[in-house]
Amino acid sequence: MGMTMSQKILAAHAGLSHVEVGQLIEAKLDVVLGNDITSPVAINEFEKCGATSVFDKDRIALVLDHFTPNKDIKAAEQCLQVRRFAEKYNITHFYDVGQMGIEHALLPEKGIVGPGDCVIGADSHTCTYGALGAFSTGVGSTDMAAGMITGKAWFKVPAAIQVVLTGKLPQWVSGKDVILHLIGEIGVDGALYQSLEFTGEGVASLSMDDRLCIANMAIEAGAKNGVFPVDEITMAYCKDRFLRTPKVYQADPDAEYVRTVTIDLSSLRPTVAFPHLPENTHVIDDVGEIKIDQSVIGSCTNGRIEDLRTAASILKGRKVAKGVRCIILPGTQDIYLQAVREGLAEIFIEAGAVFSTPTCGPCLGGHMGVLAKGERAVSTTNRNFVGRMGHVESEVYLASPAVAAASAVTGYITDPAKLS
Repeated sequence: MGMTMSQKILAAHAGLSHVEVGQLIEAKLDVVLGNDITSPVAINEFEKCGATSVFDKDRIALVLDHFTPNKDIKAAEQCLQVRRFAEKYNITHFYDVGQMGIEHALLPEKGIVGPGDCVIGADSHTCTYGALGAFSTGVGSTDMAAGMITGKAWFKVPAAIQVVLTGKLPQWVSGKDVILHLIGEIGVDGALYQSLEFTGEGVASLSMDDRLCIANMAIEAGAKNGVFPVDEITMAYCKDRFLRTPKVYQADPDAEYVRTVTIDLSSLRPTVAFPHLPENTHVIDDVGEIKIDQSVIGSCTNGRIEDLRTAASILKGRKVAKGVRCIILPGTQDIYLQAVREGLAEIFIEAGAVFSTPTCGPCLGGHMGVLAKGERAVSTTNRNFVGRMGHVESEVYLASPAVAAASAVTGYITDPAKLS
Protein backbone atom coordinates (compact mmCIF):
# COMPACT_ATOMS: atom_id res chain seq x y z
CA MET A 1 0.00 0.00 0.00
CA GLY A 2 1.28 3.47 -0.91
CA MET A 3 1.86 6.36 1.46
CA THR A 4 0.16 9.74 1.80
CA MET A 5 2.14 12.96 1.57
CA SER A 6 2.40 13.29 5.35
CA GLN A 7 3.50 9.69 5.71
CA LYS A 8 6.23 10.18 3.12
CA ILE A 9 7.63 13.21 4.94
CA LEU A 10 7.61 11.34 8.25
CA ALA A 11 9.23 8.26 6.72
CA ALA A 12 12.03 10.36 5.24
CA HIS A 13 12.72 12.08 8.54
CA ALA A 14 12.70 8.77 10.37
CA GLY A 15 15.18 7.28 7.88
CA LEU A 16 12.64 4.66 6.80
CA SER A 17 11.55 3.59 3.33
CA HIS A 18 7.97 3.01 4.45
CA VAL A 19 5.71 3.72 7.42
CA GLU A 20 2.27 2.41 8.33
CA VAL A 21 -0.68 4.10 10.00
CA GLY A 22 -0.33 3.83 13.76
CA GLN A 23 3.39 3.08 13.67
CA LEU A 24 5.52 4.80 16.32
CA ILE A 25 8.57 6.51 14.85
CA GLU A 26 11.35 8.84 15.94
CA ALA A 27 11.84 11.57 13.36
CA LYS A 28 14.50 14.23 12.90
CA LEU A 29 13.21 17.79 13.15
CA ASP A 30 13.93 20.72 10.88
CA VAL A 31 12.49 23.37 13.19
CA VAL A 32 11.35 23.58 16.83
CA LEU A 33 9.11 26.54 17.70
CA GLY A 34 8.00 28.18 20.91
CA ASN A 35 6.31 31.42 21.98
CA ASP A 36 6.23 33.58 25.08
CA ILE A 37 3.61 31.42 26.82
CA THR A 38 4.87 27.93 25.99
CA SER A 39 8.64 28.50 25.85
CA PRO A 40 9.09 29.27 29.58
CA VAL A 41 7.59 25.87 30.46
CA ALA A 42 9.87 24.19 27.92
CA ILE A 43 12.90 26.08 29.25
CA ASN A 44 12.10 24.93 32.77
CA GLU A 45 12.00 21.30 31.58
CA PHE A 46 15.16 21.85 29.54
CA GLU A 47 17.02 23.01 32.64
CA LYS A 48 15.42 20.46 34.96
CA CYS A 49 16.87 17.56 32.97
CA GLY A 50 20.33 19.09 33.07
CA ALA A 51 20.69 20.00 29.39
CA THR A 52 23.55 22.37 28.60
CA SER A 53 23.18 22.82 24.84
CA VAL A 54 20.60 22.90 22.04
CA PHE A 55 20.74 20.56 19.06
CA ASP A 56 21.07 23.41 16.54
CA LYS A 57 20.81 27.13 17.30
CA ASP A 58 19.70 27.79 13.70
CA ARG A 59 16.72 25.40 13.87
CA ILE A 60 14.99 26.76 16.96
CA ALA A 61 12.56 29.67 16.67
CA LEU A 62 11.42 31.64 19.71
CA VAL A 63 8.76 34.25 19.01
CA LEU A 64 7.33 36.60 21.64
CA ASP A 65 3.83 37.22 20.32
CA HIS A 66 0.98 36.22 22.63
CA PHE A 67 1.15 38.86 25.38
CA THR A 68 3.70 41.07 23.63
CA PRO A 69 4.20 43.98 24.10
CA ASN A 70 3.82 42.75 27.66
CA LYS A 71 0.42 43.19 29.22
CA ASP A 72 1.44 42.69 32.86
CA ILE A 73 4.30 41.71 35.17
CA LYS A 74 3.81 37.97 34.67
CA ALA A 75 4.02 38.36 30.89
CA ALA A 76 7.13 40.51 31.28
CA GLU A 77 8.81 37.87 33.43
CA GLN A 78 7.99 35.12 30.93
CA CYS A 79 9.46 37.13 28.06
CA LEU A 80 12.56 37.95 30.10
CA GLN A 81 13.13 34.24 30.71
CA VAL A 82 12.92 33.53 26.97
CA ARG A 83 15.23 36.45 26.16
CA ARG A 84 17.86 35.14 28.55
CA PHE A 85 17.61 31.62 27.14
CA ALA A 86 17.90 32.91 23.56
CA GLU A 87 20.96 34.95 24.50
CA LYS A 88 22.61 32.11 26.43
CA TYR A 89 22.32 29.66 23.55
CA ASN A 90 22.73 32.23 20.78
CA ILE A 91 19.39 31.31 19.17
CA THR A 92 19.41 32.64 15.62
CA HIS A 93 15.66 32.97 15.17
CA PHE A 94 14.64 34.91 18.26
CA TYR A 95 12.05 37.62 17.63
CA ASP A 96 11.19 40.28 20.19
CA VAL A 97 9.26 43.56 20.10
CA GLY A 98 10.07 45.49 16.96
CA GLN A 99 11.06 42.37 15.01
CA MET A 100 8.47 39.85 16.04
CA GLY A 101 5.23 38.98 14.37
CA ILE A 102 2.50 36.45 15.05
CA GLU A 103 4.56 33.25 14.93
CA HIS A 104 2.64 31.39 12.23
CA ALA A 105 2.73 34.39 9.92
CA LEU A 106 6.35 35.17 10.74
CA LEU A 107 8.05 31.79 10.18
CA PRO A 108 6.83 31.32 6.58
CA GLU A 109 7.61 34.96 5.80
CA LYS A 110 11.18 34.62 7.11
CA GLY A 111 11.74 31.37 5.20
CA ILE A 112 12.35 29.43 8.40
CA VAL A 113 9.91 26.69 7.35
CA GLY A 114 9.26 25.29 3.90
CA PRO A 115 8.54 22.32 1.61
CA GLY A 116 9.40 18.89 2.97
CA ASP A 117 10.15 20.06 6.51
CA CYS A 118 9.19 18.25 9.68
CA VAL A 119 8.28 20.88 12.28
CA ILE A 120 6.98 20.86 15.83
CA GLY A 121 5.85 23.87 17.79
CA ALA A 122 4.51 24.39 21.27
CA ASP A 123 1.39 25.98 19.85
CA SER A 124 -1.57 24.11 18.39
CA HIS A 125 -1.64 26.16 15.19
CA THR A 126 1.81 25.03 14.14
CA CYS A 127 -0.11 23.01 11.55
CA THR A 128 -0.11 26.25 9.47
CA TYR A 129 3.12 25.29 7.67
CA GLY A 130 1.41 22.45 5.87
CA ALA A 131 0.40 25.15 3.40
CA LEU A 132 4.03 25.05 2.21
CA GLY A 133 4.14 21.27 1.87
CA ALA A 134 5.64 20.61 5.31
CA PHE A 135 4.56 18.18 8.02
CA SER A 136 4.04 20.49 10.97
CA THR A 137 2.12 19.95 14.16
CA GLY A 138 1.60 21.33 17.63
CA VAL A 139 3.07 19.64 20.70
CA GLY A 140 3.31 20.22 24.42
CA SER A 141 6.10 22.21 26.03
CA THR A 142 7.82 19.06 27.31
CA ASP A 143 8.09 17.75 23.74
CA MET A 144 9.40 21.16 22.71
CA ALA A 145 12.12 20.87 25.36
CA ALA A 146 13.08 17.40 24.14
CA GLY A 147 13.11 18.69 20.57
CA MET A 148 15.42 21.58 21.46
CA ILE A 149 17.84 19.14 23.11
CA THR A 150 17.81 16.22 20.68
CA GLY A 151 16.44 17.58 17.39
CA LYS A 152 14.04 14.64 17.35
CA ALA A 153 10.44 13.82 18.27
CA TRP A 154 8.27 10.74 18.53
CA PHE A 155 5.20 10.50 16.30
CA LYS A 156 2.41 8.03 15.74
CA VAL A 157 1.95 7.92 11.98
CA PRO A 158 -1.50 9.41 11.23
CA ALA A 159 -4.14 8.16 8.83
CA ALA A 160 -5.40 10.75 6.36
CA ILE A 161 -8.53 12.35 4.94
CA GLN A 162 -8.31 13.47 1.32
CA VAL A 163 -9.97 16.82 0.67
CA VAL A 164 -10.51 17.28 -3.07
CA LEU A 165 -10.94 20.90 -4.13
CA THR A 166 -12.56 21.78 -7.43
CA GLY A 167 -13.51 25.07 -9.13
CA LYS A 168 -12.55 28.59 -8.06
CA LEU A 169 -13.68 30.84 -5.23
CA PRO A 170 -16.26 33.52 -6.08
CA GLN A 171 -15.91 37.15 -5.00
CA TRP A 172 -15.88 37.78 -1.23
CA VAL A 173 -15.19 34.10 -0.51
CA SER A 174 -11.73 33.16 0.79
CA GLY A 175 -9.70 30.40 2.39
CA LYS A 176 -11.41 31.13 5.72
CA ASP A 177 -14.76 30.18 4.21
CA VAL A 178 -13.25 26.97 2.79
CA ILE A 179 -11.97 25.74 6.13
CA LEU A 180 -15.10 26.80 8.03
CA HIS A 181 -17.20 24.94 5.46
CA LEU A 182 -15.04 21.83 5.88
CA ILE A 183 -15.16 21.95 9.69
CA GLY A 184 -18.92 22.46 9.51
CA GLU A 185 -19.18 19.34 7.36
CA ILE A 186 -16.91 16.94 9.29
CA GLY A 187 -17.05 18.44 12.80
CA VAL A 188 -14.43 19.54 15.32
CA ASP A 189 -13.41 15.91 15.87
CA GLY A 190 -13.94 14.77 12.30
CA ALA A 191 -10.22 14.42 11.59
CA LEU A 192 -9.02 13.45 15.06
CA TYR A 193 -5.30 12.58 14.88
CA GLN A 194 -5.48 12.38 11.10
CA SER A 195 -3.89 14.38 8.29
CA LEU A 196 -6.07 16.64 6.18
CA GLU A 197 -4.48 16.36 2.72
CA PHE A 198 -5.74 18.92 0.23
CA THR A 199 -5.71 17.91 -3.44
CA GLY A 200 -7.54 18.57 -6.70
CA GLU A 201 -7.42 21.13 -9.48
CA GLY A 202 -8.98 23.74 -7.22
CA VAL A 203 -5.76 23.98 -5.20
CA ALA A 204 -4.08 25.91 -8.01
CA SER A 205 -6.66 28.70 -7.70
CA LEU A 206 -5.86 29.31 -4.04
CA SER A 207 -3.29 31.93 -3.08
CA MET A 208 -0.60 31.16 -0.52
CA ASP A 209 -2.45 33.35 2.00
CA ASP A 210 -5.59 31.24 1.45
CA ARG A 211 -3.63 28.03 1.96
CA LEU A 212 -1.94 29.29 5.11
CA CYS A 213 -5.36 30.16 6.54
CA ILE A 214 -6.81 26.75 5.67
CA ALA A 215 -3.86 24.76 7.05
CA ASN A 216 -3.87 26.93 10.18
CA MET A 217 -7.34 25.72 11.16
CA ALA A 218 -6.78 22.01 10.45
CA ILE A 219 -6.46 21.57 14.22
CA GLU A 220 -10.01 22.91 14.63
CA ALA A 221 -11.21 19.69 12.95
CA GLY A 222 -9.04 17.71 15.36
CA ALA A 223 -6.41 17.03 12.68
CA LYS A 224 -2.80 16.23 13.47
CA ASN A 225 -1.84 18.37 10.50
CA GLY A 226 -3.09 19.81 7.24
CA VAL A 227 -0.97 19.75 4.10
CA PHE A 228 -1.05 21.10 0.56
CA PRO A 229 0.87 19.81 -2.46
CA VAL A 230 3.93 21.76 -3.52
CA ASP A 231 3.19 23.53 -6.81
CA GLU A 232 4.28 26.61 -8.75
CA ILE A 233 2.60 28.93 -6.23
CA THR A 234 4.50 27.27 -3.38
CA MET A 235 7.83 27.45 -5.15
CA ALA A 236 7.30 31.07 -6.16
CA TYR A 237 6.58 31.95 -2.52
CA CYS A 238 9.70 30.11 -1.31
CA LYS A 239 12.06 31.49 -3.97
CA ASP A 240 14.72 33.75 -2.41
CA ARG A 241 12.95 33.24 0.92
CA PHE A 242 13.28 29.65 2.17
CA LEU A 243 16.57 29.19 4.03
CA ARG A 244 17.10 25.59 2.91
CA THR A 245 16.56 23.53 -0.23
CA PRO A 246 12.90 22.61 -0.79
CA LYS A 247 12.10 18.91 -0.74
CA VAL A 248 8.96 17.88 -2.59
CA TYR A 249 6.95 14.84 -1.50
CA GLN A 250 3.86 13.56 -3.27
CA ALA A 251 1.29 11.04 -2.17
CA ASP A 252 1.46 7.70 -3.96
CA PRO A 253 -1.35 6.98 -6.45
CA ASP A 254 -2.44 4.07 -4.26
CA ALA A 255 -2.24 5.98 -0.98
CA GLU A 256 -5.00 4.96 1.40
CA TYR A 257 -7.40 7.52 2.88
CA VAL A 258 -10.01 6.91 5.55
CA ARG A 259 -12.43 9.09 3.62
CA THR A 260 -12.62 11.60 0.79
CA VAL A 261 -14.41 14.95 1.02
CA THR A 262 -15.01 16.97 -2.14
CA ILE A 263 -15.55 20.73 -2.03
CA ASP A 264 -16.63 22.75 -5.07
CA LEU A 265 -15.03 26.11 -4.34
CA SER A 266 -17.31 27.90 -6.79
CA SER A 267 -20.38 26.90 -4.78
CA LEU A 268 -19.20 28.33 -1.45
CA ARG A 269 -20.74 31.33 0.26
CA PRO A 270 -19.27 33.50 3.03
CA THR A 271 -19.51 31.31 6.13
CA VAL A 272 -19.85 32.18 9.81
CA ALA A 273 -19.22 29.90 12.79
CA PHE A 274 -21.63 30.67 15.62
CA PRO A 275 -20.74 30.22 19.31
CA HIS A 276 -19.33 28.14 20.79
CA LEU A 277 -17.64 25.77 18.32
CA PRO A 278 -16.02 26.24 14.89
CA GLU A 279 -18.29 23.48 13.55
CA ASN A 280 -21.44 25.52 14.24
CA THR A 281 -21.42 27.05 10.77
CA HIS A 282 -24.02 28.98 8.80
CA VAL A 283 -23.77 30.57 5.37
CA ILE A 284 -24.15 34.33 5.43
CA ASP A 285 -27.63 34.12 3.87
CA ASP A 286 -28.92 32.27 6.95
CA VAL A 287 -27.24 34.36 9.64
CA GLY A 288 -30.10 36.75 10.36
CA GLU A 289 -29.72 40.01 12.29
CA ILE A 290 -26.90 39.65 14.81
CA LYS A 291 -25.67 42.85 16.43
CA ILE A 292 -21.97 43.07 17.30
CA ASP A 293 -19.89 45.10 19.74
CA GLN A 294 -16.48 44.31 18.29
CA SER A 295 -14.85 43.27 15.02
CA VAL A 296 -11.36 41.74 15.07
CA ILE A 297 -9.37 41.33 11.86
CA GLY A 298 -6.02 39.61 12.26
CA SER A 299 -4.41 36.66 14.11
CA CYS A 300 -2.28 33.79 12.80
CA THR A 301 -5.32 32.83 10.72
CA ASN A 302 -6.12 36.07 8.91
CA GLY A 303 -3.51 38.76 9.53
CA ARG A 304 -1.77 38.53 6.15
CA ILE A 305 -1.57 41.22 3.51
CA GLU A 306 -4.42 39.84 1.37
CA ASP A 307 -6.64 39.90 4.45
CA LEU A 308 -5.79 43.55 5.14
CA ARG A 309 -6.33 44.51 1.51
CA THR A 310 -9.76 42.88 1.58
CA ALA A 311 -10.73 44.69 4.78
CA ALA A 312 -9.45 48.00 3.40
CA SER A 313 -11.43 47.61 0.18
CA ILE A 314 -14.61 47.49 2.27
CA LEU A 315 -13.68 50.11 4.86
CA LYS A 316 -12.40 52.67 2.35
CA GLY A 317 -14.60 55.78 2.44
CA ARG A 318 -16.77 54.29 5.20
CA LYS A 319 -16.91 54.54 8.97
CA VAL A 320 -17.02 51.91 11.67
CA ALA A 321 -20.55 51.84 13.10
CA LYS A 322 -21.27 53.74 16.29
CA GLY A 323 -20.83 51.49 19.30
CA VAL A 324 -18.55 49.04 17.45
CA ARG A 325 -14.84 48.62 18.16
CA CYS A 326 -12.86 47.51 15.11
CA ILE A 327 -9.37 46.13 15.86
CA ILE A 328 -7.01 45.29 13.00
CA LEU A 329 -3.78 43.37 13.64
CA PRO A 330 -1.21 42.77 10.89
CA GLY A 331 0.54 39.41 11.17
CA THR A 332 4.11 40.73 11.08
CA GLN A 333 6.17 43.91 11.05
CA ASP A 334 6.73 43.52 7.30
CA ILE A 335 2.99 43.20 6.71
CA TYR A 336 2.46 46.26 8.91
CA LEU A 337 4.99 48.23 6.86
CA GLN A 338 3.47 47.05 3.60
CA ALA A 339 0.02 48.13 4.79
CA VAL A 340 1.42 51.58 5.59
CA ARG A 341 3.11 51.89 2.21
CA GLU A 342 -0.04 50.81 0.35
CA GLY A 343 -2.18 53.31 2.25
CA LEU A 344 -4.17 50.62 4.04
CA ALA A 345 -3.28 51.93 7.49
CA GLU A 346 -4.66 55.34 6.56
CA ILE A 347 -7.91 53.76 5.39
CA PHE A 348 -8.29 51.85 8.65
CA ILE A 349 -7.61 54.87 10.85
CA GLU A 350 -9.87 57.17 8.85
CA ALA A 351 -12.64 54.58 9.16
CA GLY A 352 -12.30 54.67 12.94
CA ALA A 353 -10.54 51.34 13.40
CA VAL A 354 -7.53 50.59 15.59
CA PHE A 355 -4.45 49.48 13.63
CA SER A 356 -2.34 47.53 16.12
CA THR A 357 1.17 46.18 16.38
CA PRO A 358 1.33 42.43 15.55
CA THR A 359 0.08 40.39 18.52
CA CYS A 360 -2.05 37.36 19.32
CA GLY A 361 -3.64 39.27 22.22
CA PRO A 362 -7.36 39.48 21.36
CA CYS A 363 -7.56 35.95 19.92
CA LEU A 364 -7.17 34.25 23.29
CA GLY A 365 -8.71 36.98 25.42
CA GLY A 366 -5.26 38.10 26.49
CA HIS A 367 -5.26 41.84 25.89
CA MET A 368 -6.13 44.55 23.36
CA GLY A 369 -9.69 43.40 22.77
CA VAL A 370 -11.04 41.43 25.74
CA LEU A 371 -14.84 41.08 25.76
CA ALA A 372 -17.04 41.96 28.72
CA LYS A 373 -20.08 40.02 29.89
CA GLY A 374 -22.80 39.97 27.25
CA GLU A 375 -20.62 41.41 24.49
CA ARG A 376 -20.47 39.89 21.03
CA ALA A 377 -17.61 39.90 18.51
CA VAL A 378 -17.18 38.85 14.92
CA SER A 379 -13.60 37.75 14.52
CA THR A 380 -11.22 36.35 11.90
CA THR A 381 -9.50 34.28 14.59
CA ASN A 382 -9.67 30.49 14.79
CA ARG A 383 -11.58 29.59 17.95
CA ASN A 384 -14.86 30.65 19.49
CA PHE A 385 -15.01 28.49 22.61
CA VAL A 386 -16.80 29.69 25.75
CA GLY A 387 -14.76 32.56 27.19
CA ARG A 388 -12.20 32.42 24.38
CA MET A 389 -11.99 36.20 23.97
CA GLY A 390 -13.02 37.28 27.43
CA HIS A 391 -16.01 36.80 29.72
CA VAL A 392 -17.64 33.36 29.72
CA GLU A 393 -20.92 35.05 28.86
CA SER A 394 -19.52 36.80 25.78
CA GLU A 395 -19.89 35.42 22.25
CA VAL A 396 -17.49 35.02 19.32
CA TYR A 397 -18.58 34.54 15.70
CA LEU A 398 -15.80 33.37 13.38
CA ALA A 399 -15.74 34.80 9.87
CA SER A 400 -13.54 36.02 7.02
CA PRO A 401 -11.91 39.47 6.85
CA ALA A 402 -14.53 40.51 4.29
CA VAL A 403 -17.42 39.63 6.60
CA ALA A 404 -15.69 41.12 9.65
CA ALA A 405 -15.03 44.41 7.85
CA ALA A 406 -18.56 44.66 6.46
CA SER A 407 -19.95 43.90 9.90
CA ALA A 408 -17.82 46.65 11.47
CA VAL A 409 -19.46 49.14 9.11
CA THR A 410 -23.06 48.08 9.66
CA GLY A 411 -22.89 46.97 13.29
CA TYR A 412 -24.44 43.62 12.38
CA ILE A 413 -22.96 40.46 10.86
CA THR A 414 -23.17 41.38 7.19
CA ASP A 415 -22.67 39.91 3.73
CA PRO A 416 -19.85 41.98 2.17
CA ALA A 417 -21.64 41.83 -1.19
CA LYS A 418 -24.26 44.19 0.25
CA LEU A 419 -21.63 46.92 0.54
CA SER A 420 -19.97 46.41 -2.83
